[in-house]
Amino acid sequence: MTGFARAERQLGDMRLRVELKSVNSRGLDLRLRLGPGLDALEIPLRQLLSRSLARGAINLVLTLDRSAGAGAVRLNQQALAGVLAAIAQVRQHVTTDLPRPEGILALPGVLETGEEAGEIDEDQQTELVLDCARHALVSLQAARRQEGAEIAAVLLSHLDTIADLVLRAEAHPSRDRAKIEARLREQIAALRDDASLPQDRLAQEALLLATKADIQEELDRLRAHIAAARKLIGDGGAVGRRLDFLAQEFNREANTLCAKANAVELTAIGLDLKAAIDQLREQVQNVE
Repeated sequence: MTGFARAERQLGDMRLRVELKSVNSRGLDLRLRLGPGLDALEIPLRQLLSRSLARGAINLVLTLDRSAGAGAVRLNQQALAGVLAAIAQVRQHVTTDLPRPEGILALPGVLETGEEAGEIDEDQQTELVLDCARHALVSLQAARRQEGAEIAAVLLSHLDTIADLVLRAEAHPSRDRAKIEARLREQIAALRDDASLPQDRLAQEALLLATKADIQEELDRLRAHIAAARKLIGDGGAVGRRLDFLAQEFNREANTLCAKANAVELTAIGLDLKAAIDQLREQVQNVE
């Protein structure tokens, strides 16, 4: 979800710049910094960003610079024509010499300087700002997609590790009922001198222990979560929240597997599984 983009526009003497920066965040956090007199643009800019982005802390900086035309002077032809027409009407009633040119130019509105010469109306300004923001947003999304493609490869690698650990857990010999029965017999022998126990009772106890230690359901759910995560990554789009939820479910199944483990080696596999899931979850925080 990280990226940086900048776009610039110029209309007459007005130069506009929009900068966008994105960093990781669990939700969508929009922070706008607008130049003086541009507060009215905050709502349309927020709407534009919200329609295109789902996660990330987004910083937008909008700068409007009119200084490029600060020394420019323009003759307002319409105002000048109006002044000359008024003078012509006055001369019909009063006989005087035509005012000197510098006197006419000194009249309000005849000469425009600086911001007045390049002024555009509010609608033009709003459209110019939104157009500039759209181009910056396109560049930002391209940067985020490039990062997303790299993260996708890392996520798939973590999922492969998790899938391998699931296979190792499923194939571990401690899950075999005969192994459980033999270990139970050894434990009974260590506790009492007479290790004799009716075979049917021993079989019942072994079955009970095997049932309590059965992790097949957890393994099946882990496989389902792996398939769902791979599909989400393959489909693309804003999948960060759903991957985050799946990572929580991965962790829940790994905890249960560790709790049910009846052998040190199986517990070790469960701990490796939790470590791989933590690595997956850390990377998911970088996904929109």
